[in-house]
Amino acid sequence: MFSKEVTESKAFKWFDERLDVQAISDDITSKYVPPHVNIFYCLGGITLVCFLIQFATGFAMTFYYKPTVAEAFTSVQYIMTDVNFGWLIRSIHRWSASMMVLMMILHIFRVYLTGGFKKPRELTWVTGVVLAVITVSFGVTGYSLPWDQVGYWAVKIVSGVPAAIPVVGDQIVELMRGSASVGQATLTRFYSLHTFVLPWFIAVFMLLHFLMIRKQGISGPL
Repeated sequence: MFSKEVTESKAFKWFDERLDVQAISDDITSKYVPPHVNIFYCLGGITLVCFLIQFATGFAMTFYYKPTVAEAFTSVQYIMTDVNFGWLIRSIHRWSASMMVLMMILHIFRVYLTGGFKKPRELTWVTGVVLAVITVSFGVTGYSLPWDQVGYWAVKIVSGVPAAIPVVGDQIVELMRGSASVGQATLTRFYSLHTFVLPWFIAVFMLLHFLMIRKQGISGPL
């Protein structure tokens, strides 16, 4: 029998020949971290951790949540009262959502106040702003999913805002609601946005954001 050390060595060599693992490892470990970096530069990373928690807990709840106007509220009640640790998973999902928004706002303030949006990091700033908009969209769509009184009226108000836009306002409202009034089509669209469309968008822009940070490095002090 081969020893564990030999097996690991052969496995590493096998992957290294195909994926150049050593070069990737050397690049990661040799990256320079400026001495001015402190806890305030970790706010973006904390936002990412909150998103990962959101993704995991949200995925878990999709096994029990029913996106229909007749069963949405009772399915959330079932998660909170009957599913093992369902109350904990949903509570973590709600609190981490608030934490994600708070950390994102603080991260934006830190980047702005330290000039992290200036040349050559303009595109990094733009992708960050897009990520902020997507994060807020997560909050708006997720708020409606329990389909209680608060969620229903929140959807009605939010989806009615574009009506103030001249010419195309009513068409936008109908597009968001799926019909002239708030109902099953609205809940279906918000659920699809929250669980499928927005996660893909945020994944793409997160990748772009991190690649540019990786390429350009952490911005310096003022």
